[in-house]
Amino acid sequence: MKHRTIARLIGVLAAAGIATGAALAQAPNLQPLPEAKYNKAQAELGRYFFFDVRMSGDAALSCATCHDPAKGWGDGVPLAAGYPASEYFRNAPTIINATYKSRFMWDGRLDGSDAGTLVRDMITEAHTMNSDARLVQERVKQVPEYVAMWQTAVKQGDDPNGMRIFNIIGEFIKSIASRNAPIDKFLKGDTSALSAEAKAGYEVFTGKGNCVSCHNGPVGSDGKLHMTGVPENPEVWNTPLRAITMLRHYSTSGMPNYMNARIDVGAYAITKDRQDIGKFNTPSIRDLKYTAPYMHNGMFATLDQVIDFYDKAGGAGSELKPLNLAVAEKRALKTFLLEAMSGDPVTVDIPKLPAYQVRTFGKN
Repeated sequence: MKHRTIARLIGVLAAAGIATGAALAQAPNLQPLPEAKYNKAQAELGRYFFFDVRMSGDAALSCATCHDPAKGWGDGVPLAAGYPASEYFRNAPTIINATYKSRFMWDGRLDGSDAGTLVRDMITEAHTMNSDARLVQERVKQVPEYVAMWQTAVKQGDDPNGMRIFNIIGEFIKSIASRNAPIDKFLKGDTSALSAEAKAGYEVFTGKGNCVSCHNGPVGSDGKLHMTGVPENPEVWNTPLRAITMLRHYSTSGMPNYMNARIDVGAYAITKDRQDIGKFNTPSIRDLKYTAPYMHNGMFATLDQVIDFYDKAGGAGSELKPLNLAVAEKRALKTFLLEAMSGDPVTVDIPKLPAYQVRTFGKN
């Protein structure tokens, strides 16, 4: 009861914009989403590159293939398809609010401040787009419109360069942010921004449910690795192409004894610390209305399943504790997560992509 009272007090004071003192200020809570910072000219060029299939090795996949605006900037299925002749073994997470994350990837292996490296990883990784910086830059050079846009967005007289192409796509990704989420208005002091049931859900979120201990900050993620015991997706090991992809990922990550693995070991493949087996990066809880299915392997199709999972303290080996939420509390929590944490759909205009043209000899 004492913990819940303190959490409620923090929420009320934060909503009113009142300082809570050093001790209370250290308690985790949600925060309003700040304005995204990015280079607008480069983000505009990055918008073209993001939707251009020529970024992939076979010139058939774009970034938008797995991060589709119409599907919450994910792909809407439990497990990503991956590059042709392979299948991926994890869910394709949304890129909404990626610019605010402290870590990228489900195993947390990439620094959240470096969107360009995230793009490079996805474009050059054999499992995903299987391309190469040198190939991408030569393709871009063969599109006069891209060369002209490059001169404006990057530097006059400069030629497209592979790594900078990745950075420019990263600038576009930085621009994909939540819009008009009620939680932001509420946290800035507009108590009318949430319905009565959403407010009750916020009480559960910050109090009895203690969701806020891991889901805090601007995007509702502490950026840390946690073990919640999400059940294995049987499709990974039952589908040879997915199993091959998983084991190759372990091999290229330098994971010891990887051929004996039959589960998704999560961060362990990266850290080699056995305490990290089964640990995954805390996902954002913004825009959940658009981003199902949930979890690193897409095992939960609905938010009801997610709430029930946490209510029962997760799965095998979980660090969670039972919540024992009442039916009304679960319903209120769901309302809060769907209504308060989700804003308007994040949409962009899909560009008409310019075609290749033969370049003048000597100007390649």
